[in-house]
Amino acid sequence: MNKTFSDADAAVADIPDGATIMLGGFGLCGIPENLIDALVRRGVKGLHTISNNMGVDGFGMGRMLEAGMIASHTGSYVGENKLLEEKVIRGELDLRLVPQGTLAERIRAGGAGIPAFYTPAGVGTLVAEGKETREFDGKPYLLERWLKADFALVKAWKGDTHGNLIYRKTARNFNPMMAMAARVTIAEVEELVEPGTLDADAIVTPGVYVQRMLQGAGYEKRIERRTVREKIAG
Repeated sequence: MNKTFSDADAAVADIPDGATIMLGGFGLCGIPENLIDALVRRGVKGLHTISNNMGVDGFGMGRMLEAGMIASHTGSYVGENKLLEEKVIRGELDLRLVPQGTLAERIRAGGAGIPAFYTPAGVGTLVAEGKETREFDGKPYLLERWLKADFALVKAWKGDTHGNLIYRKTARNFNPMMAMAARVTIAEVEELVEPGTLDADAIVTPGVYVQRMLQGAGYEKRIERRTVREKIAG
């Protein structure tokens, strides 16, 4: 089955207001740039987003935030986005912070069909408020629930028209688990090839989890924060 769409706008054309959307990436690494831009052009509102973080002001998910598209966000880090901080303080956005490992496991559980699991992360902190706690081998654990979404927007390095995906190095991050945890997964790739071209042993996400594919273009691949070493005189 050929799952290819002509462009990002066509791929996101049916995403409605109020949808729950997972967006792959870690900072600005491995984010679905074309799909995010198309979603901004579409102008949907009241979205409930799930992503490791919101990126930076003016780029990636930061554009969605500026356009007033996001009603709530679940993630593990928000330190690089000033607008997000302002919206949370003003009560304009519901923010749910989750320990990073717990976030990853909740998404993986959603894809694996596991409704809940226990973890020691967050015991004795604000994260534990309102959650069931049980003791195993003398140690307390929190009950955490799976995370699932209506749509997952993911980025891969290579893919074929059947939806099989290969990721490149750290750009892999949250993309594979999100691809498994949504009702509809839309993937953009840097290189789109015909079935049988990819090394089967290198495929990370099988095409059974991907409903829509597109060839991306014009990637900026920005660096979230550039740190350089100062030259020491003498």
